[in-house]
Amino acid sequence: MTGGLFRLITAVLTILGSVTLLPAVGHAQPDGSGASAPKFLKLTLDAIAPGTVTTSSDPVLTVSGTVTNIGDRVVDDVAVRIQRAAPVDSPSGLRSSLRLDQVNYEITGPFQDVAQRLSPGQRKQFSVRIALRAGGDGASLGLTDPGVYPLLLNVNGEPAYGTQARLDDARFLLPVLGLPAGDGGASEPVPAPADATPVATTLIWPLADRPRMVAGRPGSVNGQAELLDDELAVSVGKGGRLEQLVAALESVAPTSGRERGVASSVCIAVDPDLVSTVQTMTRGYRVLASPSDPEGATREGTGAASAQAWLDRLRALAGSMCTVALPFAQVDVSALAAVNDPGLSARALLAPADVVDAILGTQSLRGVSLPDSGSIDDPAGQLLRGHGYGTAVLASTAVTTDDAPSDTENALTSAPVTLEPGVVVGGEQAAPDVVRVPGVSIDPPAAAPATADPALRVTTFDIWSATALAAVGSNPPTPSFTPSKVRFDVTNDSRAARLQDALGAMAWTALNPAADRPRSQLLMPPQQWGANREEGIALLKQVELLTRNNLASPRSFAELVAQAPDPRPFALEYLPRAAQDAAPERFVPPIHAQGARITELMRALVELPESELTPHAFMTPAREDLLRALSLSDRRTDDDTQADLHAQRRIDQATRELDKMFASVSVLPPGGVYTLASEQSPLLLVARNELPVAIRVQFRIEAPAETNITDIGEQLLPPSGTRSFQIPTEVSDSRKLVIPISLTTPDGVALGEPTSVSVRSNAYGQALAIITACAGILLLLLAGRRLWRRFRGQPDPADEGFERH
Repeated sequence: MTGGLFRLITAVLTILGSVTLLPAVGHAQPDGSGASAPKFLKLTLDAIAPGTVTTSSDPVLTVSGTVTNIGDRVVDDVAVRIQRAAPVDSPSGLRSSLRLDQVNYEITGPFQDVAQRLSPGQRKQFSVRIALRAGGDGASLGLTDPGVYPLLLNVNGEPAYGTQARLDDARFLLPVLGLPAGDGGASEPVPAPADATPVATTLIWPLADRPRMVAGRPGSVNGQAELLDDELAVSVGKGGRLEQLVAALESVAPTSGRERGVASSVCIAVDPDLVSTVQTMTRGYRVLASPSDPEGATREGTGAASAQAWLDRLRALAGSMCTVALPFAQVDVSALAAVNDPGLSARALLAPADVVDAILGTQSLRGVSLPDSGSIDDPAGQLLRGHGYGTAVLASTAVTTDDAPSDTENALTSAPVTLEPGVVVGGEQAAPDVVRVPGVSIDPPAAAPATADPALRVTTFDIWSATALAAVGSNPPTPSFTPSKVRFDVTNDSRAARLQDALGAMAWTALNPAADRPRSQLLMPPQQWGANREEGIALLKQVELLTRNNLASPRSFAELVAQAPDPRPFALEYLPRAAQDAAPERFVPPIHAQGARITELMRALVELPESELTPHAFMTPAREDLLRALSLSDRRTDDDTQADLHAQRRIDQATRELDKMFASVSVLPPGGVYTLASEQSPLLLVARNELPVAIRVQFRIEAPAETNITDIGEQLLPPSGTRSFQIPTEVSDSRKLVIPISLTTPDGVALGEPTSVSVRSNAYGQALAIITACAGILLLLLAGRRLWRRFRGQPDPADEGFERH
């Protein structure tokens, strides 16, 4: 009986413990899968050496990491081992290989003990070494040829009340440009393929940040800018995100003793909103005490010196390297096209290059647009073309042809379509990288492509390398163009693993020549990139390594966009996820309405030679506020509530500020009743302009029937002042009259609050005219009577007592 009870308890405990046999794979699980599996250990990669294997590398791979007990149980017998899968054989495999089950990693090394026991919260660092090539006595990865290889680091352990199981793993890519000699010199080095043309490589280096300026603050001469927070001061300061991106570029910047090399392949993509904000910081600025209270207290900003130092370093880089301006504040170009406001479009698309050039003292590449989403709709394409852009840089899946439709979502399962040079389909890319986009009508939007517009082209970047680059660094987003079947939370991976994936993606095209794939690549990180200095340098060195091994050749961005386009028509493919990540449609009507009000007010403002503040400088912040509300910054998250909240707040603040501007120009209401000295006395009015710029106005006077008021036409009000006006007026009635008066712009747009004037004239009107006429007639009659009597010699009775003596 006792033995049976013991066996029953043992069986129950075994069943409970068997839960731990479920694999806890964190690296490649799609969002939401495996969420119910218990987690006991967390495996984090700290370093991989060599990160890229060449013929001169160490023949042994060393992987360092940390195992942390994140569960509520003790875990015994913790051990790790390294495994390898077959090399990636397609571009989509750069992403899909990170989802392979551990059984696909067929080449395995031995388990290496990490810790006999790990208590909850305890962690242990380790290092695993394994030979790259077979031939010695020990285990190896068995590499025989160059390629990009998926590797997996597996950690096993025995949780309390459980059995030995795989508790976590970490996956990463290992680019192998060539194989070193075997350990101990047992075999000869294997170099990279020598029969393929080096891949022409271009790398965009983005510098952008989320909008920081407080909305609702018009331009001024001496006023200090206000920022939502002081995070930008940290970012441009020593060790900050933007400072490290600049520092990484400085490692390859051309100098008197250094050749251009990798620098010739890099183009710095600068957000004009970022550099203009940093420039305002250099002059001193204020920061909101509470970012959620734009009207609340402020404090002095701390980043003026850091902003100046960062800007000086960027100027030095821009003077020696390619520079291109991004759309203002990472604005959603498709939403901007829907707003359809010429003033906003000009500020977002025409002004950026001038802003960047003026602040950085350089000449940026013109006519090339880099939309943040990597995918735009037809109206956005026409908007770019209408603003002088000859080229748009888009994801390789964002353009299609009639004979080769896009298959973005099935790119992992369907075979690549072999097409003539210039075509981009389903993530597979053919040379060259430039294709035409047809001119398509905006209305109706669903129409088929029309005749190709020879002036509008699309330069494409590969979505797989772009997805891998986006995962590098802090706060990694998953781009809108990443297919849904391979979308997963990359924050489950360590930064070291994500960097390895990017290095592998950069090398794949060079290592896998094929007739239907180009010997060219455009590497496109996300605009708000989180790579640090070390990661940035590693990526730049990867281009240098590829070049040194004759696998790549640096190509300038200007050379890329100048390539001859394919003659066949192409159509824009607005990707579903890009539409999902876009600025909400509900923001379009209010932004359009406020943009129109800005234009109406701008047409009335006047630039005076003696005035330091111009109408353009005064009103531009209002336009920029509306553009920032359409920013795609921080919209790549599953929950965009915060992005929507910030955008709506900007619209509301801009609306209130415009209301205030229009109300600042008005007629001062006179007190009491205004009495005219005569029926033709002028009406005296005083108009006030509280704006710091001059404005043209017209009086709108609704004259009653008893009055005739002369229209004095367009008048000029001085900045921050008042002006008196005499309005010629005729009043034919002595009664008190109420005359409504208001101000408008010359175009008839109402300004300020309307008022009214109560007028009383000293004129007696028609009665006075009759009395005067009657008196005149009587006077004539009396004078005539007297003359008649004198003519007849009859004395007038009125002369009695005045006879002559």
